[in-house]
Amino acid sequence: MDWGNVTAEDLIDALREVDWSSPPRPLSEFFSRFTVPKSSAKWNSRLKCNLYYYRTNYFLMIVLILGLGFLRRPLAIAAALLTAVSIAFLNDSFAGTFSEKVTRTVRQFSPHLAAKMRPPFTPVIRGRPSAKRAIYICGRPRWMFVLMFSSVSFILWYVSCGLLTVLWAVAIGLLATILHASFRTPNLKARLNTFREEFRAVWRNYSEL
Repeated sequence: MDWGNVTAEDLIDALREVDWSSPPRPLSEFFSRFTVPKSSAKWNSRLKCNLYYYRTNYFLMIVLILGLGFLRRPLAIAAALLTAVSIAFLNDSFAGTFSEKVTRTVRQFSPHLAAKMRPPFTPVIRGRPSAKRAIYICGRPRWMFVLMFSSVSFILWYVSCGLLTVLWAVAIGLLATILHASFRTPNLKARLNTFREEFRAVWRNYSEL
């Protein structure tokens, strides 16, 4: 795959739709080999490839940096976790998995309530949904959960007075992510993983025809 032809919008859409439940890559692989890209085109391709392949590692690294910055601010830690969850809700796979696990847990105590948490039925016409598939969490539109978690996290940020700290922590985390993605040499696993995701995308488009 030529990552140089992948736009930022395509990368964001792929990160939104891909499964984030996979475990992070081992540290021995994450810190394995670093080289300087030979050209700006090589750097652009390497950056996008590593951002996609090591996405879970980068997410955990940013969360860890945020946690270290808020050791003495428990409210700020809670705000950071709620912010991370609200961002994770934007990923289709995470939202679906979260909704399924919550509904399964509620079903053990109240099957009637769990039945109300099912997403609305979407009619299918000639093998295709009649409208673009909307994401629901516990029977409610996804944006409601994103708005709720974001609002609570904003209140906690304001109360804990940790907004400046989080800006520094996020800046350091993003800088560390960009530096690692720029100098980490993509290995064979990254390329094979890319080909596998390409095949899944092609197969999904083919099955929708």
